[in-house]
Amino acid sequence: MHKPRILYVEDDLSLSFVTQDSLELRGYHITHCLDGEEALRKFAAETFDLCILDVMLPKVDGFSIAKKIRDTNTQIPILFLSAKSLKEDKIKGLQIGADDYITKPYSIEELVLKIEIFLRRSQVAIFPTTLLPITTLGIGQYVLDYPNQKLNYLNTQQNLTHREADLLKMLVENKNQIVKRDIILKNIWGEDDYFLGRSMDVFISRLRKYLQHDANLRIENIHGVGFRLTEIQ
Repeated sequence: MHKPRILYVEDDLSLSFVTQDSLELRGYHITHCLDGEEALRKFAAETFDLCILDVMLPKVDGFSIAKKIRDTNTQIPILFLSAKSLKEDKIKGLQIGADDYITKPYSIEELVLKIEIFLRRSQVAIFPTTLLPITTLGIGQYVLDYPNQKLNYLNTQQNLTHREADLLKMLVENKNQIVKRDIILKNIWGEDDYFLGRSMDVFISRLRKYLQHDANLRIENIHGVGFRLTEIQ
């Protein structure tokens, strides 16, 4: 069975020792880097299933690492770990393309839960690719290739992150119907709170941008209720 490979970037030696040891005991292969430059070299040279990035790092900070990773790979899950708890920092991380943001101090159990969720979504930890169902959904002039996290439009293709694909699939499956905010948050983010709602708004903005080529499609914000993907006939 494939042993998931994780790029872990953290300059706190004590914290990184405990975290790496705990994750390896749970069956993960961990490549630990102490600074951003080393992390980028490792990412370019090796193949990973998930990245865990501290934000405040020597040489190259975590936000910059994530930007460079997203320039070449839109699908690998990225988790930020940071002592910076400001909502603006969390939103910035998500706008860059991270999948989640965990504030220090964190429990190993919380981190492992997040890792398992994203590896499961990326079909690495459990499911052999030969058994995956083929799921494509048409909406307007677009086709969502959900298993491969791609949105196709004519002869162009937009790679999606895991949560972008999950959110778009949910909206497409409920086309022309209101999907409540709390339902989206609980199904995709796991819980409903203020910060996660802000995070969801960032993802909705991204999807609107991706769908902008078809004038008959729009994602409506039903204030205080939720969102509706509408196709004008």
